[in-house]
Amino acid sequence: MTAECPDAIPAAHLQAPPAARQGRILELEYTVRHYINRERKLVIAPGTDGGSAGRETVSGPPIVKRCNVYVPAGCRMDDPAVRYPVLYLLHGVGGDHFEWLHGSGTEGGRPVICNLIDHLVISGDIEPVIVVFPNGRSAWNWQDKTFDFTGTNMLGFYYFDYELRHDLMPFIESRFPVRARSGGAGQTPEEAERARRQRAVAGLSMGGMQALNLVLGGFRHDAAKDEAGEPGRPGLRPTVLAPGMLDLFGAVGSFSCAPTSSEGRVLGSSIKAAGQSLHALYMNCGDRDDISFGVFRRSTDGLAEHAGGLLRRFVPFVVRDGVHDFRVWNLGAWHFLRLAFPAHGDRE
Repeated sequence: MTAECPDAIPAAHLQAPPAARQGRILELEYTVRHYINRERKLVIAPGTDGGSAGRETVSGPPIVKRCNVYVPAGCRMDDPAVRYPVLYLLHGVGGDHFEWLHGSGTEGGRPVICNLIDHLVISGDIEPVIVVFPNGRSAWNWQDKTFDFTGTNMLGFYYFDYELRHDLMPFIESRFPVRARSGGAGQTPEEAERARRQRAVAGLSMGGMQALNLVLGGFRHDAAKDEAGEPGRPGLRPTVLAPGMLDLFGAVGSFSCAPTSSEGRVLGSSIKAAGQSLHALYMNCGDRDDISFGVFRRSTDGLAEHAGGLLRRFVPFVVRDGVHDFRVWNLGAWHFLRLAFPAHGDRE
């Protein structure tokens, strides 16, 4: 294994650090103006371009969602002199904004994912970082965690990029001391580039698909009958390419990406078309993962070649004897944070 990506997390990094070195979790409400409504239409705010949505766009009332946010130890929200990079960490199909916190395990009365972040900061491997745990369903029924291909809650996963760009990121940037700021039309290209290098996004399973398809630029999906034509067996079919969000993110991670993740040639071609380099693209999967290992192979195959030299660091990592679980996902988060936000590295 490489020094960047060893095959196991140090046991000490799983344990809770001293209280004074622990980050804290805040649960917050925010307003969402971009989501799938009951009629499977995409609600967008005035002025938002819905031309790449691949479905009808309408106006509608805002909804209120919740997210969790990790802030590092010693973070002073009112100190304008101290700013942090930010990671958006996405959950799986049956999870929500608590999945990483409740599913990653508990040591010393704290979520393991928080312990991992704390120890990476304490050890000097990464800069102190703010981590956002969203609910990835951009739908009127975002609290519905059922697994139903025809549900609007499921469709909302494939339109989360609208919410992320137009609702969640502006909320985070207005409330937290993050370095990355969306400056709009007044932001110079140099400022925009510096900002994107201070933002990263990653996710597990369905969230891994979102990181690939919605940020790099793969296919959205919608409900369809089974390809064999069997009545009453709905599935998902690709619809239109998402435009991607490489103007906003400089590092992307995907852990055990879901089966609807696009092929490597599609993702790589979208990176090339965007014309912006990625500081780091990390993808992992267990070699015994019956859900994701096949699509992991397809999604990594040809990706770097089709990206046209715009991947500064591409790490496809196979976890030996790994399955579809948090051993793989915690390892992925630990690896990815070290690649995305090294304390002493070239990200500028």
